[in-house]
Amino acid sequence: MGQLLKLAAAFAAGAAAMYLLDPVAGRRRRARARDQAVAAGHDVQKFARNKARHAADRLHGAMAQRHGREPSDDRQLQERIRSRLGHLVAQPGKVEVHVEKGRVTLSGSAELSEVDGLVAAVSDMLGVERVDNRMGEGQEAPPSQSRH
Repeated sequence: MGQLLKLAAAFAAGAAAMYLLDPVAGRRRRARARDQAVAAGHDVQKFARNKARHAADRLHGAMAQRHGREPSDDRQLQERIRSRLGHLVAQPGKVEVHVEKGRVTLSGSAELSEVDGLVAAVSDMLGVERVDNRMGEGQEAPPSQSRH
């Protein structure tokens, strides 16, 4: 079996040599093989460069997102909470937000059905240490909005 494999390898090497060293078309074939090898090398370089750029961009984006999402001070955290209120309660103007050292105090009034979601959403925000819920109690949802 080993002799047969050696014979096949020698035959393949001889055929490749004849193909590339042919006096009529060998020069063109060698140039074409060289050009294909160079093109393949360029493709590998381009692939590696694109992957490295993609990884660097993702790292840069993650750092920017981390830096941009974490409030630098209480005023910025308060502004972010105020900007989310419109998505959390029907009347955001009736909710007061006070922030001190990452501790958020919510006061004012909102529908009872909205208060739990509001407190949960504010608690999940980056930079919030604790939420103190002082929202007005005893308000029920208007009949047109309540579901039975």
